[in-house]
Amino acid sequence: MSETKYSTDHEYIRLEAEVGVVGISTYAQEQLGDIVYVELPNVGAKLSKGDEVAVIESVKAASELYSPVSGEVVEVNEALNDEPALVNSDAQGGGWIFKISLSDKSELDEMMDEATYTSHTS
Repeated sequence: MSETKYSTDHEYIRLEAEVGVVGISTYAQEQLGDIVYVELPNVGAKLSKGDEVAVIESVKAASELYSPVSGEVVEVNEALNDEPALVNSDAQGGGWIFKISLSDKSELDEMMDEATYTSHTS
């Protein structure tokens, strides 16, 4: 398993082979509270780093999810349609939101590692 990287907007990306698995950090889901709906992106959507890609609604607020890298959405987590609370119970595991085929891997170099992200959120 490769290293997980984090954006300043609290998205994470974990590279699995040539595909990035994207979701929100455990910290972000704790801030949002109970998640009641996740608007998933469309498979095939071409994204640039920083594009708004999804919306996560909790009992507290709605929050936009931004793409941490450029590329094409190759899969979405359909399980979230029936069970959005997966993001709460397993944000960085079963609560992933989409998978992206990266067009520029060097964008990962601009993101934070876990230690830097932890200090960023504390």
